[in-house]
Amino acid sequence: MHSNPFAQLAISLLLGFLIGLQRQRTEASIGGIRTYSLIAAFGTVSGWLAQEYGAWVIGAGFAALAALLVVSNVLVARDGHHDSGQTSEVAALLLYGIGAYLVTGDFGVAVVLGGVIAVLLHYKDPLHAFAARIGERDVTAIMQFVLISLVILPVLPNRNFGPYETLNPFQVWLMVVLIVGISLAGYVAHKLIGSGRGAVFAGLVGGLVSSTATTASFARRAAAAPASAGLAALVIVLASGAVYARVLLEISVVTPGTARVMLPPIALMLLLCAAIAAGLWASVRGQRAGPAEQGNPADLRVAVVFAALYAVISFVVAAVQAEFGADALYPVAMLSGLTDMDAITLSSSQLVVHGRLEADAAWRLILVASLSNFVFKAGMAAAIGGRALFVRVAPAFALALAGGVLILRLWPVAD
Repeated sequence: MHSNPFAQLAISLLLGFLIGLQRQRTEASIGGIRTYSLIAAFGTVSGWLAQEYGAWVIGAGFAALAALLVVSNVLVARDGHHDSGQTSEVAALLLYGIGAYLVTGDFGVAVVLGGVIAVLLHYKDPLHAFAARIGERDVTAIMQFVLISLVILPVLPNRNFGPYETLNPFQVWLMVVLIVGISLAGYVAHKLIGSGRGAVFAGLVGGLVSSTATTASFARRAAAAPASAGLAALVIVLASGAVYARVLLEISVVTPGTARVMLPPIALMLLLCAAIAAGLWASVRGQRAGPAEQGNPADLRVAVVFAALYAVISFVVAAVQAEFGADALYPVAMLSGLTDMDAITLSSSQLVVHGRLEADAAWRLILVASLSNFVFKAGMAAAIGGRALFVRVAPAFALALAGGVLILRLWPVAD
């Protein structure tokens, strides 16, 4: 809130000018720079009057503006130039509300909202193209994420249950929201711009959505066409390396206070995988990989399965840590990392947050799990993709494994 009326009016007029400029350039029927600036100023004046005479003044002003918009549309329709869209009208009503809000509200909120409105108006064609490119399955994925994050999460109890107090329904599902959100972002990128892109894009996006699914998809391609084994190996290595970017993001979100300890060795593994992938890329440069086959990352069944897996691993990690100490957690990390990196990453990070595990031990567990994951993917490549793929993937994964072991042995223990 800013008590200076001149500042309130200035911000109001500037937002009206911005939105009016955009509307005038698109030849909107109800007005341009002057009209929208006046609408914003009308809102601010209504806010001033409401402080003296009551909130009904703002409602009356809103009703008057709505009536003017109706009359304007009727007159335009009589000339045969009526546009069935209501974007300009809604923008005008919102702008009036922003002008009134500036009197008693937060300047930052008003400016951000005005900017968002201007951006939405300006990017009409790209937004329409986006809506046209996504299919029913993609809309279903987005709606399922809404169900997972905005419907289920808020109603779950936020308290600990069971032995070792590790089973918190809200926290478990919050981790589901985080993982599904990351996967969905990669899925949307894959659907919108993945088709026809090169192997680097396919591998990076595949690692964000599901490195395991990407490995299986390109292993099948290599089995059907052995000549494409080199390209498939590059995508698989990239997807496996991109997992470290995903891990870095998860650690940063769950336990940002440990960034100095946990992130550098994981980032070094990411750089090592990038260097290995660069060597593979030199031999297949210019080839097109196409998008990998990806399932719906927001599927409720997948979310429930991950929640159960995360809960089990969190409980096992907490129990082993309490009964046998941190050193006994490494076999658990190896088993967990065979098929899934997210659960062990998040459970270890949560233990750090609650002071049950040192940050130095946590990143080592995560790294051990990732090395186990390399072994699993190498076996998958051999079983599905055949010898042509395995002989290309195996040396790359062997280098990553060797680098990971060296990091575990040589990285200094944090104070």
